[in-house]
Amino acid sequence: MTGGVLPAPSNLPRDEQVMADPHEPAASHGADATHASTTAEHGSGGGIPQFEFQHWGGQIAYLLVLFAILYVLISRVFAPRLRKVIDERAGTIAGALEAAKQVQAEAEDQAKAAAAEVADARAQSQRLAAEARAKASAESAERSAIADAEVAAKVAEAEVGISAMRDAAMASVGAVAEDTAKAIVEKLTGKTATPAELKAVGGVA
Repeated sequence: MTGGVLPAPSNLPRDEQVMADPHEPAASHGADATHASTTAEHGSGGGIPQFEFQHWGGQIAYLLVLFAILYVLISRVFAPRLRKVIDERAGTIAGALEAAKQVQAEAEDQAKAAAAEVADARAQSQRLAAEARAKASAESAERSAIADAEVAAKVAEAEVGISAMRDAAMASVGAVAEDTAKAIVEKLTGKTATPAELKAVGGVA
């Protein structure tokens, strides 16, 4: 073989290969060394620093700081505001319920008052109707009594007149009978009847 540098074996690490080759630039040697050290650091954790034990202390401290900040924010800011909103809503609901109860109580009182007024009006109307019926009955009875008295007076007057007419008629029956007999005799005999003949006719009759 001619003179020169033999190539590095393939089973050597990259950094040894870099050191074995003096012809490569120095910057290339530094970059390869940094890459090799980074690969060696992350090789045990599979490339996720959160799972590496040496980072747990910082992560725990960071979580404690975040927990403290969140606790302060929740206890000093969010919880009071939430409690205030809940209290205001509870107060609003309680006020609405109280107002509804008051309105319901007023409505019940008004309903009772209206029922009492209706009952009073019904009783008053019944009383007025009874008084009107009683008054109408009394007036009707009075008018009936007056009418009966007037009818009785007229009947009595008529009976008196009838009795007087009957007496007058009975008093004039003799004269009527005499005149009738006289007229009959004169018609039958053509002569004026004497008292004896009239008496005889009256006796025959």
